[in-house]
Amino acid sequence: MKLKSALLSLALLIGTAPAHAEDVYTVGSTPTGVPFTFLDAETNTIQGMMVDLIAEIGKDVGFKPEIQAMPFSTLVPALTSGKIDIIAAAMSATPERSKVVDFTNDVYRYGEGLIVPATDTAEYKSLEDIKGKRIGAQIGTNYLNVLKASGLFEEVRAYDALPDILSDVSNGRVAAGVGDYPILGYLLSQGKYPEVQLVRTYVPSVEGSINIAVKKGNTELQEKINKSLAAIKEDGRLDKILKKWGL
Repeated sequence: MKLKSALLSLALLIGTAPAHAEDVYTVGSTPTGVPFTFLDAETNTIQGMMVDLIAEIGKDVGFKPEIQAMPFSTLVPALTSGKIDIIAAAMSATPERSKVVDFTNDVYRYGEGLIVPATDTAEYKSLEDIKGKRIGAQIGTNYLNVLKASGLFEEVRAYDALPDILSDVSNGRVAAGVGDYPILGYLLSQGKYPEVQLVRTYVPSVEGSINIAVKKGNTELQEKINKSLAAIKEDGRLDKILKKWGL
């Protein structure tokens, strides 16, 4: 009788246990890529458009994203070394990066923005128009590579984050800066850099997309994310996320 009761109890326990535990994937995001990814000071968590998106993808695919904050320049090395499983940030699928990680289909497309002091009223339309000056861009971005390769500038300074560029343009340490247009626009809309402006006449020369990245060769996860991403675009969830963050 005791053995029968024990077996019955064991059967009940097995019956109520989940079929499998939910997978947890570590997702690398930056704390300075507002509105795509940023550190929310009130909650001390990483928030933003890409965080909302990877959460929706996790629901579809069946994993829980665990967001890990890190500088933009360390995202790819962290993925290739296995410290993280996914990159969800304002990162484009450039040919150079695609050699070492695998990217999903496009999430969102945009070009770079040019920032100058608010007192600079010149109507710059291209990088050629601002040649011979000191200019800055963020480490790890394709913009920095393009500026250096152009040979147009007196000096090209590399920065860890876009707020650092905004500060140096504001203080006159550089004449201009280049970065993701949506992020620059959002930062300036907060009113923290009144001495800096986005050049409205400027035409982007490096149009790119935001893509999610997985470890090289992880085709299974890449395909699952792509399938979810297509569904999120189709059913309007992506539009709602973009609207929430002013994109």
